[in-house]
Amino acid sequence: MNRNIGSIVVYALIGLAVFGFISFLITDTLGLLQFLFISLLIGAAIFGLVYFLFLRRRTPNELRKYRKAVKQSKQKYKYQHQTNRTQPSPIKQNITTKKSTRPLKTRKNHTHLRVIEGNKQKKKNRASL
Repeated sequence: MNRNIGSIVVYALIGLAVFGFISFLITDTLGLLQFLFISLLIGAAIFGLVYFLFLRRRTPNELRKYRKAVKQSKQKYKYQHQTNRTQPSPIKQNITTKKSTRPLKTRKNHTHLRVIEGNKQKKKNRASL
């Protein structure tokens, strides 16, 4: 019975809100639009403050480790790339001496990523099935 009374109160409040909105729309349309615009601005400002003060700094630990690995590997490969330019290029050997003319295989894994943590100590014991 309490559930029935609660739902009646909620429906009555929703009905009053719809009635008030329609009457406000008919009598003062410009005031309604101004009120909605100001409400949106205040809501966006509150959301922005909450996001920048609390939510933005809470990055997951794994994401932080990934970003650190990407940064380190970019620095590493950028350094190697710059040093290769300053060194004189070696004399190229004759490519036609190779018997097979297959194209070189490209690497499928990303060279700019590096594993920071791993469980290398743990090995599978396949004999104990």
